[in-house]
Parts: sequence; structure tokens; C-alpha cells
Amino acid sequence: MLPSRLSLREFLEKVWLPAIASGVRQTTLGGYRMLVCQHLVPQLGAVQLQNLNAAQINAHYARLLKEGRVHGSGGLSPNTVHHVHAVLHRALHDAVRWGYLQSNVAQAADPPRASAQHTELAVWSEEQLHAFLDSVADERLYPLWRFLAMTGCRRGEALGLTWRDLGIEGGRVAIRRALVPVGGKLVETEPKTKRGRRLIALDAETLAILRHQAAAQLAEQQQLGDEWIDSGRVFTAEDGAQLHPERISALFARLVQAAVLPPIPLHGLRHTYASLALAKGVNAAIVSRRLGHATVAFTLDIYSHVLPQVDADAAEVIAAFAGH
Repeated sequence: MLPSRLSLREFLEKVWLPAIASGVRQTTLGGYRMLVCQHLVPQLGAVQLQNLNAAQINAHYARLLKEGRVHGSGGLSPNTVHHVHAVLHRALHDAVRWGYLQSNVAQAADPPRASAQHTELAVWSEEQLHAFLDSVADERLYPLWRFLAMTGCRRGEALGLTWRDLGIEGGRVAIRRALVPVGGKLVETEPKTKRGRRLIALDAETLAILRHQAAAQLAEQQQLGDEWIDSGRVFTAEDGAQLHPERISALFARLVQAAVLPPIPLHGLRHTYASLALAKGVNAAIVSRRLGHATVAFTLDIYSHVLPQVDADAAEVIAAFAGH
């Protein structure tokens, strides 16, 4: 098939996605494939690659903003349309590098500006966090909820933990991987950055709970015998199998509702951890390292809502120290 006769769909699905598959994270590839299949191919896929122009692309972006939702009525957010543009721009850039096009027409397109502001984070107060942990204290997966709340780890990082990662005697846990759903399957992925691979100190109570978790898991294994699935994970289903991240998020939502607490997503435990740590005066560099963020600046940008109170508290401490 000659390059000049390729449609955009054929280039994206048969050339571009397969070509970049080995060079990007599986979760990234899954995101690209979703945007291609849902928001590029249905409307622009039949256009020949050589005939695609900026006017068509701009008209497509306007349509996505107005009626781009796949399920339900309404348009996509400017940020989502900007992501669509980023994928198309990269694909056409590669088409130029590989000799399929003379120029990248996406450079002349005008995507909506992505918002630079972070949406308001859904977090709990210290009292609400304690209330949740108290309400699930008798649940089988209480060690998981406690671990997430006390470390700020991501969902996939916690579910990807193995007992080899957990140094109970040393009081630290090594974050080396994440368990994430990709295309209907569970996949282990590496951290995005070097700082994503990290050692996190655990508090004494969480350590004690994890020791109890080890004993409880051994009892479950002995009870099931040959039916036990040896996944090696710290947090498992009752038969030892890996826990599916999306099912854990759904279970968390039900537990929050049962506890009559303000609804937050499971990732809200991570935000709650970071917000409370910064509000309590924990150094931002330490919080950033424990979260696995690429830079301290990134941490401060996300949790900037906490900083005014921290700054005010610091002013009072300094004033008291100076004797005024």
C-alpha cells in the first residue's frame, strides 16, 4: 500500500500505533489508542492522509467541544480536546519523519487552550479520614485502606506490592511497580520517573497491621490449600488472586457511602495524605519524595491550596520565636 493512498485511520491504526508500541508505556499506548478510536477515527478516519488540512482539524475540534462525548450528550472539555490534538500532532509529526507527509498540518491547527488551573482536589479533613478508617476497621481489606491513607501511594502501587517489597523489620516499603488495567487486562508497569521508584518509611501502627496481614493471608492460604492462587501480592482477594484496581475503587465508593462521609474517589486518599502532611508542617521535599513526584515544584503546584495556611502558621511561629 502506497503511503499516498493511506487514510488517516489506516495510518493511525496500522502504521503509527504499532510502530510506537515498544517505545511507550502500556498505559500511555492505551490512552493513545482510546483517543484515536473514540475521537479521531470516527470523524476524520476516512480522510486521506495527504488531504488532511488544518481547516478540517479545527472543524473537528469544534465538533468535539460541542458534541464529542461518546456516551451521553454534550461536548468534551477543552483539556480533553487538547489531548486529542497532542496525539494527532505527534502522529503527524512521525508521519513526516517517516516520509508519509511533507509537513505536519496539525501545527497550523488551533486547538482549545488547556486550562493551567488544577481542579479543586477532593480531600477529607483529618477527622473525616479517622472516621473512615474507624468505619472499615473490621473489613478484610482494612490493611489496604490503612496503607493507602498513611503512605499516599497510588492505587496501582499498593495493589502491585509483593511481600518482597515490604521490609517489615526495617520499617520500609519499596515502590517498584504498579498494577494497572490496560485493555481489559491487568498489567505491571514501571514508575514513570526515577523518583517513582522509592523507599517509604512506615509508621509503627501500619507496620503492626501489615504483620497481622501476613499472618491472616497465611491462614487463608492454609485453609484453601491447592485452590490458593499464589500471586505474591500483599493485598489479595480471598483466594490469593490479584485485586482488580477498578473493583477496589468501586468498593471504596460503597464503603464511603456506608460511612456517610463526603464522597471522594480512591485517589482522594492520596490527595488527603499530601494535604494533611503539608498542613501539619511536613517539609514539602519529603512529601514530594514519598509521593514519587518528579519534582518538588510539581508537588507545590498541585497542593498550592494548602500553602497559604502553612505560610500563616509559619508567620505566627516566627513571630513567637522573635518575642513579638
